[in-house]
Amino acid sequence: MSDDKIMPCPLCKCEYTYPMDHLMVCPECAHEWSPSEDALEASLGSDQLLVKDAHGNVLQDGDAVSIVKDLPVKGFAKAIKVGTKVVNIRLVAGDHNIDCKVPGFGAMALKSEFVKKL
Repeated sequence: MSDDKIMPCPLCKCEYTYPMDHLMVCPECAHEWSPSEDALEASLGSDQLLVKDAHGNVLQDGDAVSIVKDLPVKGFAKAIKVGTKVVNIRLVAGDHNIDCKVPGFGAMALKSEFVKKL
């Protein structure tokens, strides 16, 4: 990778990033990312969200996902169990970036880091 292709850190905007194996690394905030992710984000455009599951797979509206960790829910005596299948998700901006209907719980927002694409 040549120096003219080195991009600043997407989180802290540090200009002193460096390549390590197939990743780019920021020495200030320790963020690691793949340069191919930057190309994917650029190809999507600014009007689409880039949301990834717990394994790094890119999610899209309408996908089916599975829960990868027991998730306690406020106001419910039981948690959403590992392996619960959720279909027809909708991606939104924000911390909880998946809107969906979880069987037995109803409509709720989930974080993409707790699901995997089916």
